[in-house]
Amino acid sequence: MAQDDETARELDPFLNSRVRGWFLLDSYLPTFFLTVAYLLSIWLGNKSMKNRPALSLRGILTLYNLGITLLSAYMLAELILSSWEGGYNLQCQDLASAGDADVRVAKVLWWYYFSKLVEFLDTIFFVLRKKTSQITFLHVYHHASMFNIWWCVLNWIPCGQSFFGPTLNSFIHILMYSYYGLSVFPSMHKYLWWKKYLTQAQLVQFVLTITHTMSAVVKPCGFPFGCLIFQSSYMMTLVILFLNFYVQVRELQIVCGKTDYQQASTTTIFKWK
Repeated sequence: MAQDDETARELDPFLNSRVRGWFLLDSYLPTFFLTVAYLLSIWLGNKSMKNRPALSLRGILTLYNLGITLLSAYMLAELILSSWEGGYNLQCQDLASAGDADVRVAKVLWWYYFSKLVEFLDTIFFVLRKKTSQITFLHVYHHASMFNIWWCVLNWIPCGQSFFGPTLNSFIHILMYSYYGLSVFPSMHKYLWWKKYLTQAQLVQFVLTITHTMSAVVKPCGFPFGCLIFQSSYMMTLVILFLNFYVQVRELQIVCGKTDYQQASTTTIFKWK
């Protein structure tokens, strides 16, 4: 009987997980149904708003962008401090050697997973404001897939090598959501100098994450090989889709001039959070 129990523990990755009992993680069903609700809300919302005036939502958007900026700042600081505390190896970090620091990393990565649910509101706000041109395949694919992927990450690989991408992404989100929050006020526009660098920063983020992931393939440290390959493959889809859109924006710059290019760049920034 003891041998059977040990075999069951080896086959079931959930039984000894450090995240058992954490909100939304014990079953995949909530994540799945929330994603379905997100997709349905886009379809039903667009139908409902078809003959209705667009909503402004300026106050709500200001608070929302401020909230995401502060959450991103917390996650960035906590990921840096917890990985430093655990003596994380930047090239490759396993799942168990850092002890309590691994749990601390897992806790902040749960907030990262939860933030992907909150960010569904990006699309809902587009619907309510009738910005349907910005609800593209790129936008919906990225939002829906990230929420589901990070449920898997939290259940199987909630620390170690998983810390790097969210650290970069949290920094990018501070830049992006602070820009969107401040851009609500016309008087602030002249101070938002980092706007023109956001698209490039997003692309650099994808490339650095792939490089970091593949470094653990070249020189492994016990982090699950299959997870590394999946993450690299997923990030490559983002690079390909982003580059495709970036090329389209560059072509718009050539054909229509600088003003239209700047407007298109703003759209690109928001899509690729």
